[in-house]
Amino acid sequence: MLAWLYQGVYGKMTQIATSYQISRTFLSQLLFLANLHVETLLSDDKFPVQQDQRHFEQLILLLRLEGKCSIPSRSSIFKTLDYQPHSVGYLSAFCQSYGRALPSTLSMASKTVVLYLSDEIFASHTPILVTIDAQSTAILNIERASDRSAETWSAHCAELDEHGFHSTGMASDRGVGLVAGYHAACAEALWVWEYFHEFRDLFSLCHPWERKASAALRKEDEAAKKFAHANSESNLHKRLQQYEPAHQTCEQAMAIYDQLDILLHLLGCLKTPF
Repeated sequence: MLAWLYQGVYGKMTQIATSYQISRTFLSQLLFLANLHVETLLSDDKFPVQQDQRHFEQLILLLRLEGKCSIPSRSSIFKTLDYQPHSVGYLSAFCQSYGRALPSTLSMASKTVVLYLSDEIFASHTPILVTIDAQSTAILNIERASDRSAETWSAHCAELDEHGFHSTGMASDRGVGLVAGYHAACAEALWVWEYFHEFRDLFSLCHPWERKASAALRKEDEAAKKFAHANSESNLHKRLQQYEPAHQTCEQAMAIYDQLDILLHLLGCLKTPF
């Protein structure tokens, strides 16, 4: 209701989103649905599907692509509007039929130079190969695959070339099949690793060194306690000889951990495009 009341007021949407710890995108979706429901409740106009099938199909896609509405939500909206059919099963089958009709690879009328961002996602343990344009974030090619081998990725990249895309390079993780397949299809193009996985691997180094530093600190503490309880001169000398290497080992382990922790903190502050 606050978002609705303050529509058009500069800075209010950001303030409301921050106050409720939600995204402005989610807030826009709420406004879209609120306006749609109010228009439905206060208007006598109805649009029977039998009179305008094209309008109905456009509305189905508009609610999904722009309104980000789920199938049950769309079914409820159409039921309120007296649209037929409005069952969940019909809407699901309709969207699937449109999805099957769309090509998985974008085509360009002329040769277009792009930088690929490629990765693998999974649905029910099935790999889906995805390549997007780094600048526009448009999906250039998305396909369900039987595996993630170099041959599969090579065919994926070759298909992009056939559809009018020329790759100047690719950013991805170090997936063996992905990298090998890209090099096979685009031998002269540049490949770079994306920072997310590289940083994640670097951050994983911190935990072993933290454990080493903690273990070395405990040993130094134990050696210091033994030295403190020594009575005779010979025993003091013996305990001191045990304490010195434990202290040096502890200092070295803590220095390495501190330096690594500071370095990773500075790296984490960097703003990168990938």
